[in-house]
Amino acid sequence: MLHRCKSLPSKFSAAIIRRSFLIQQIRSKSSRRFNIRDSDKEDDEDDYDNNLGSDVKVSEKHLQLFKSRGQHLLTNPRVLDTIVRKSNIKPNDTVLEIGPGTGNLTLKLLEVAEKVNAIEIDKRMVEILHKKVAERGFEDRLTVIRDDALKVDFPQFDLVVANIPYGISSRLVAKFVFGGSKFRSATLLLQKEFARRLLADPGEPEYNRLAANVKLVADVEFVMDVSKRDFLPVPKIDSSVIKIWPKEDVPSVDLMEWWAFTRMCFSKKNKTLGAIFKKKRKLMELMKLSQTDVSFHGDDEKEVELNAESEDEHEDDKNEMETNLPMGYKKGMSSFKEKVVEIIRSGGVESKRPSKLSNEELLHLLSVFNQAGIHFHDQAEVKDTNNAEYYDKLITTFIKYELTPN
Repeated sequence: MLHRCKSLPSKFSAAIIRRSFLIQQIRSKSSRRFNIRDSDKEDDEDDYDNNLGSDVKVSEKHLQLFKSRGQHLLTNPRVLDTIVRKSNIKPNDTVLEIGPGTGNLTLKLLEVAEKVNAIEIDKRMVEILHKKVAERGFEDRLTVIRDDALKVDFPQFDLVVANIPYGISSRLVAKFVFGGSKFRSATLLLQKEFARRLLADPGEPEYNRLAANVKLVADVEFVMDVSKRDFLPVPKIDSSVIKIWPKEDVPSVDLMEWWAFTRMCFSKKNKTLGAIFKKKRKLMELMKLSQTDVSFHGDDEKEVELNAESEDEHEDDKNEMETNLPMGYKKGMSSFKEKVVEIIRSGGVESKRPSKLSNEELLHLLSVFNQAGIHFHDQAEVKDTNNAEYYDKLITTFIKYELTPN
């Protein structure tokens, strides 16, 4: 005997209807335009490389974005308009854009700038970008360089306006401010935490070596915060827009020497300079680079280094030299230590922390060290500032120091 199916209770039917309605509401126009994976899968890299080399044309609505490559497209038109407005673009300006993606920001820039030079590594994005720009009649004013922004030489430009992929923020900022390019300002959309590090001033909890190094040659200004919900796909964190202004008057200092010096000072930014410069390992590094009477060679050098590392590892605050050094070095090390401590003490910074000192104070301290024949970077390196290789070396050195805490 057949039985008629019982109807669902009304409260369950209503719940199902509400759920279907909410799903339809959540699907916005922007989310329907892209086929996006919500999680960073391990095969992102392989899929990205395969698509990059493919000759198959990709339409924007079928474009697959990869979080692992920092492909987060800014979609909020109000935020895009604000970025362009805050950039203060003049009608005859040439703008450099890094990672234009599908052109949301590029089209806004082309409305006000004379020319835009965009650097994009993803072939799929370039195809879509060209198509959208042609539809607006801007193709004669856009030049797209399909290459890695970290490796390619920048064309001449007046301003930088860009939504920077998070994974290369440090390297790109270094290339802008230390790469030898002359430009008026850079308006950059960055990860919020990274932007806060650049904006921090001495005495603030976030103040760090990165801020000290960048602010030596540039001023950094906060523009606005940007919600993660304004991106597609949605990243895990919010972003901020900052503006970098290269300084006209930069202190006359060897940048590699300065970076090596700040690296040592900020190795333990919340310890006093007196404690940092009394550490045996730090003294060993300085002795090798400076004009001293102590020479290091062979097994004796290795023994000294091992002793220094062992002591620093087990007792961070140890200030006194131990007696387990080879006899030939003990006197020279003690004399060198006294020289370093006297410089710190005479400068009145022995009890101060590097995170509390201004760049002017740090520059003065470095100058006193150098005058005493104590250096923090190999002085034998050739420093031809008119050579492009010099700027490549600068950026490489900056990144090396930034990525290594000590």
